[in-house]
Amino acid sequence: MSSTARNVGIVFLLALAVWLLPGGGTGAEIVQALISVAFAVAIWFFLMRMYRERRTTIYGLGDNYRATLYASLAAVLFLGASADRWWESGPLTIAWMVVLGCCIYGFVAVFRHYREYA
Repeated sequence: MSSTARNVGIVFLLALAVWLLPGGGTGAEIVQALISVAFAVAIWFFLMRMYRERRTTIYGLGDNYRATLYASLAAVLFLGASADRWWESGPLTIAWMVVLGCCIYGFVAVFRHYREYA
């Protein structure tokens, strides 16, 4: 119970510092950028480890299904990075959803192929 109160107090003091100190908003933006970079690096390390552990399985899919898997992963990365721009208008939002649906279809096709021959 005391550790929870301590953690809440720390968060409260940090929020108070951002609100009161001059340049606190800039400091908060720097911390946010650092957390974003750390999160991206953690995702990268996780994906690299998964690739290294499952390399033979991925190569066992065959060229067509491996290309489908990589294309779907690349498209999801692209959709995540450019979502703000695509959601600005109705037709682009629909196109974004269609591309996302194609990615999901690609993942399902690869998974079904993997389960069929596993």
